[in-house]
Amino acid sequence: MAKEECVAQSNRSEESSTLRHRRANLKTETQNSRTLSHNEMSKPNVEDSDDDTDPQDDSQSANGTSRQSFNSEIYPPYTETHSTVPLLVVLLLSFSTRLYKITEPPHVCWDETHFGKMGSHYINRTFFFDVHPPLGKMLIGLAGYMTGYDGTFPFSKPGDKYEHHNYWGMRGVCAALGACLPVFAYLTVLELSRSETAAVMAAAMLVFDTGCITLSQYILLDPILMFFIMGAVLSMAKFNQQRCRPFSSPWWMWLVLTGVNLAGALGVKFVGLFVILLVGLNTVWDLWRLLGDLHLSLVDVGKHLLARVCGLILLPLFLYITIFAVHFVVLNKSGSGDGFFSSAFQSRLIGNNLHNASMPEYLAYGSTITVKNLRIAGGYLHSHWHLYPEGVGAKQQQVTAYLHKDYNNLWLLQRQEEGDAQSGSPDLVRDGDIIRLQHKETTRNLHSHLHEAPLTKKHFQVTGYGINGTGDPNDLWQVEVSGGRRGDLVKVLRSKVRFLHKATGCVLYSSGKTLPKWGWEQVEVTCSPYLKETPNSQWNIEDHINPKLPNISLSVLKPHFLEILVESHIVMIRGNSGLKPKDNEMNSKPWHWPLNYQGLRFSGVNETEYRVYLLGNPVIWWLNLFCLGLYVTMVTLASLALQRGVSLDQKRQELCRVLREGGGLLFLGWLLHYAPFYTMGRILYYHHYFPAMLFSSMLTGVTVDTLLRAAELCLSSPSSLWLLRGGQVVLLGGVLYSFYLFHPLSYGMKGPLAHDPASTMAGMKWMDSWEF
Repeated sequence: MAKEECVAQSNRSEESSTLRHRRANLKTETQNSRTLSHNEMSKPNVEDSDDDTDPQDDSQSANGTSRQSFNSEIYPPYTETHSTVPLLVVLLLSFSTRLYKITEPPHVCWDETHFGKMGSHYINRTFFFDVHPPLGKMLIGLAGYMTGYDGTFPFSKPGDKYEHHNYWGMRGVCAALGACLPVFAYLTVLELSRSETAAVMAAAMLVFDTGCITLSQYILLDPILMFFIMGAVLSMAKFNQQRCRPFSSPWWMWLVLTGVNLAGALGVKFVGLFVILLVGLNTVWDLWRLLGDLHLSLVDVGKHLLARVCGLILLPLFLYITIFAVHFVVLNKSGSGDGFFSSAFQSRLIGNNLHNASMPEYLAYGSTITVKNLRIAGGYLHSHWHLYPEGVGAKQQQVTAYLHKDYNNLWLLQRQEEGDAQSGSPDLVRDGDIIRLQHKETTRNLHSHLHEAPLTKKHFQVTGYGINGTGDPNDLWQVEVSGGRRGDLVKVLRSKVRFLHKATGCVLYSSGKTLPKWGWEQVEVTCSPYLKETPNSQWNIEDHINPKLPNISLSVLKPHFLEILVESHIVMIRGNSGLKPKDNEMNSKPWHWPLNYQGLRFSGVNETEYRVYLLGNPVIWWLNLFCLGLYVTMVTLASLALQRGVSLDQKRQELCRVLREGGGLLFLGWLLHYAPFYTMGRILYYHHYFPAMLFSSMLTGVTVDTLLRAAELCLSSPSSLWLLRGGQVVLLGGVLYSFYLFHPLSYGMKGPLAHDPASTMAGMKWMDSWEF
């Protein structure tokens, strides 16, 4: 905080020693203080002499801009009591709009089928896989458990009736967190601008936005994510206002709360990295200004740096790791997500065939085995009766990698020569041996030839060939133990094995690419001519069944916490990158989002169904888009005027300061939460824009309020007051009326569609791309 505001606050202190201590830790913002002469800087009792300095002496920077002092003629004096009434109104309206008809419709809507099911998994303690960190699903599961939901509803598909199941608690918690967003917006804008008008306008943008309401009323991660994002931004703004009281209790409180919310945002979705970047940039700038304060010693600057490292790095990291620790402790039973993880990871899950299991330690001929690729989410070597379609290599039996446990993952390990029988104890498989892998269900051999692979065209096709173990020389594979020597034994679970095709010299390979529907959207398996060792070409033996061999316990192979933490993140990141648009699936474009070009169907399609459609209030969204351009224009003009030394009175200087500093932080937040989506190759949806929309709405409040106050200064007092109040009434009235027109999108529609004159939404389909 700048010098004169700190002085004003310090003058209220009862002891002069406290005054001097606080002034010694000020950030010297002015150009004059940085160009003090050497003699002046070396005078004794600098702090005492500084106490006698009139705060007005350095109230302006070199470019003439007042720094961080709020002019009471422009902004009314800010007190907690003064802001209570509008805050309570915002709170009441926000919770009312979110909790209204919270139980409607009484069936599964959109992604409730995913996140409701995952909440059930936490209640049942069954392991699952998701591309997002676990905090959001844990809170959903906790909400359901605390409100009497027993975790038995299957969440099979959208439209399934909830019937007697207590789903309202999970929806209610999401709605309550979503209802906090306008409140956080109000408090944040109030901190950044000290204008209740700007704060009320920003809050109104979120209270009456149909998109925010819809997204908050269902069992989704988005309201939870946005709660922590807005909590982090509010805590950061509050912390910034404590610059004059470093290391005080409020200073520490808001620093810690910022770190807690950062951990929460990242713990729900990786999108939380964007708000971490925002807080990080703000912190770097804050530390840079502290470093330039010549009243502070380097030791003091080091204390500030250490405090921020603890509060904004170590604390969030500790909480984030703790979230995963709880996640792993709760989900201790085998479930649908086992196959995405390594064999060692699965051995810790109760009910998994590897948990406390015992099996032969070394691979032997005649054993029934499963072979798992070491690429994370690489899958099990798999085959089934289906053939490759016409035009895709040879029309032989498909061989794929499958992510789940399945009987079709079983293979019989045979010797090179057909019909070789074994008597007594079976021979063990060694590095360099030539083997055949016979699919147990179909009795066809693992086979490759010079036909190109289905998707990876530079690789060779892998198929199932022959019958009852009878095939040809293209069925032979040489075993190679990675990091081993010729003759080494193959250890179950632990040895990394490669299978080299004898006829072509290629190596068995899981490409990670998803096959089309004819391949049941399983993972492509090829034979790669590129022999470099990679996880894609390495496999391990997971299941090993051979009654002729002694068994050992696998409990010694359970991984440590850090190992499963790292593995889970690799799986999530690769899972995210693998979310590609499917055939005929709508893929939203980032440039669509600010335009409110197209929404999402949450429930229902035809006239007989209960329809909910995710679409932002068009008046609010288009006003936000307009204000983004208006803000850039205004801040550019203000910066040019200040740079050219244009003489501005104190009121206009204050408006420029709010526009550049408070507005600049919000604009940066919008940019960081929007621009990265242009670089993403994964499938994108309309709801991905809503975190950026929060910043855009707050920026609209600051921009419009600044514009009205600037216009007020150009007119006489009676006219200026009418202009200010009139502009505020028109804006809020337009927002409220547009909410009245479009509220059926959030609270449900029945009967005729929008093109029918009898519809409740007749005439409201302003864009052809809207689908309600």
